[in-house]
This record gives sequence, C-alpha cells and structure tokens, in this order.
Amino acid sequence: MDNLRIYRIDAFTTERGHGNAAGVVSNAHGLDEAQMQAIAAELGHSETAFVLPARDASHDVHIRFFTPITEVPVCGHATVAAHYALALEGGAMGVRRQLTGAGVQVVETRYVEDDFAIRIRQSPPTFAKPLAPDMVLELLAALCLEPSDLDLRCPPQFVSTGHGKLMVAIRRRERLRAMEPDLAHLVELGSRVGTNGYFVFTLDTHEGEDALSHGRMFAPAIGVDEDPVTGNANGPLGAYLVRHGLLEAVDGVARFRGRQQAGNGRRGYVDVSVQVEGGEPVAVTIEGRAVLADHSERPR
Repeated sequence: MDNLRIYRIDAFTTERGHGNAAGVVSNAHGLDEAQMQAIAAELGHSETAFVLPARDASHDVHIRFFTPITEVPVCGHATVAAHYALALEGGAMGVRRQLTGAGVQVVETRYVEDDFAIRIRQSPPTFAKPLAPDMVLELLAALCLEPSDLDLRCPPQFVSTGHGKLMVAIRRRERLRAMEPDLAHLVELGSRVGTNGYFVFTLDTHEGEDALSHGRMFAPAIGVDEDPVTGNANGPLGAYLVRHGLLEAVDGVARFRGRQQAGNGRRGYVDVSVQVEGGEPVAVTIEGRAVLADHSERPR
C-alpha cells in the first residue's frame, strides 16, 4: 500500500511559524478511528485533518477532524490546511464539497499572489439565548475577568456555524492580551453553559488597522488550551456582530477581517463574509491563506 502523506500546515497566515498549525493526512483511506486518534495525539496539533474518499454523490471528499484527545465535527484552520495540502499535491482549483461531522460544506481553492487561498462556506448560523446574569458572573470568574471588562453592547452568547463557540466581548485590547483564564474552571463550566470553546474578543482597534476585531480562543475541554487562530470562532463572530448591529452589510454582504494572537505569540487572521437578508445573518463564508511547514511520509 502507499505510504501515508503527512503535512504540517500553518493556516490563516502567510508567515511560517505563525497562524494555526494543523496536521493533515491527505490519503487517510484505510485508517480506522483509533488509528486517526493516535496519529492526531502523536502530531499534537490542536486539530489534524484526515482526508478520505467520498461516501456518496452528495460530496467530493470526506474529511474527519481530531484534536489530540477527541474527534470534533469540523475545524476551520484544519480545513484550510487540508485543501492547501491537496492543492500542493496538484489537486484541481475550484470548488469541492466536503463532508464533515457538521454536514456538507462548500470549499473553494483559488490562486492568489502565486499561492493558494481557501474559502469555506460554513453552516448556517444558529444562536443560543444570551447567558443568564448569574452564569455571566461565573464565566467572568473562570476567565479571570471583571464585570467592568465586558463590552455591554455584546451579551455573552453561544453562536455556531458548525462547531460553535461562546462569544465573550471585552472593552480593551490590552486586557485581552493579559488574560490568563482558569482552564480547569472553563472545563467544568462548559457543560452548564453549553460550550467547549470560549472566544474572547474586542472591537478595540486602532485607526488605520485592517481588522475589525482581535480575539483569543480557549477550549481546554477538547485538549486545546488556547487556539492561535480559529475559523469556527471568527465565522460565528461575523454572524453575531450582524445580529447585534455592530457590523453593517453593503449590498447584502457584511465583510471584516478578524485577527487573533495567542499568549505564545502565534498570530494570524481570518477574512469573513456574512450574507444578510432582512437584517439577519443567513450564511457565513471564511477565507484563509496557508504556509507549508513540514511534509513527511511513513508506512501505513
């Protein structure tokens, strides 16, 4: 049998060593779930994508995503990484339909500046009710924030476009940078607030910046203490900002760039487009660039 082709791709960046590192096994046919989980744990990235043949005519490729400790339904940066790896192998440009645990997504690979950009149509946005006041106070305690840190325009709320996050807006970027959450408390809190991922963001930007938002994302319950750049946080963020009147549409589409930087310094960005109908967000697309960090082969 052919060797496994294994990549490390830095996604949502054009700088090697930044963005969000993902593993990719581009020819994962024949691997069972236990083998995929073992490879993901060995590689140690926040997510590893396993590219499998299509199961039926509803899609062109099947991709499964594993953190070091569990499978997740879908992952934005690992999707960018997987389709970037396929492009490096000579895969066709244009549109593919990928089957994920969150359903079928449309993914477009295109040439940009002598490289590839990956555009992902996420699942339609869904919104939970904003957190009750008592849960907001416990959330702030777990995040090691004060009530005065909150941006009162933005209620803490779970939003999903396939693999959702709890949106938590704060007022100042310097507070965002200094955060040191209580990760064990976040894990314990997750089942009660209905999330495994907490996206803390701010709209505190400087004049002339190319970004509308800056964020950090924590998901210790699935083995990701902090994710450097997160497609399944910035995409839902776009829908959330439209819902709360903080992002305006032009000709039915609201666009922005979300920047993210982890405590370890890894940074990157996600370009987000939200289709808006009747003032409501109805569809979300994210786009990211990527850089090849490493490639190897091993026997199956």
